[in-house]
Amino acid sequence: MSTTTETDVSLLEYLDLSQLNCLNEAADHTLKAILAQKRRNTSSNYLLSDADEQLLLNIPFNQAVRVRSIIIQGSVAEQAPRTIKLAANRPTLGFEDLEDADEPEIAQVLSLSEADVKEGRVVRLRFVRFQAVNSLHIFVGSNQANEDTTRIDAIDILGVPVETTKDLSGLRKQEE
Repeated sequence: MSTTTETDVSLLEYLDLSQLNCLNEAADHTLKAILAQKRRNTSSNYLLSDADEQLLLNIPFNQAVRVRSIIIQGSVAEQAPRTIKLAANRPTLGFEDLEDADEPEIAQVLSLSEADVKEGRVVRLRFVRFQAVNSLHIFVGSNQANEDTTRIDAIDILGVPVETTKDLSGLRKQEE
């Protein structure tokens, strides 16, 4: 199976910020703070979990996209995500839906290494499971050192927008 990465772009520009949310985020360190610019965060903002290490990121797009890979970056190694579960197009998910879920019930389970997160490495996904994504859900189940809180400094989602309807303005009803 060959997938060309030359055409992969950051899909953050297609975010629907009005629907973006994260369960269990700290009030002063939110998902919106790191995604509001619709590009990979380079500011000092970061996402931090609140009550425990788990986070549930709900990332909606304003059009269908094909997701090929993700980048999750954390500058504090101990607090960086380790186990994450990905689901697509399931807007009403809660923690109870994902804690014990496994593939194929959800699209993919990933185990990130400390280096993956510290260096912001591109993590390839099972492309076939992320073909027409309107919303991506990232469940962080644990962090690298089982800390009380999880911290994410930057996220990027790579892929391509799904081709939308071609411009039909050139078509005219034929006069009889």
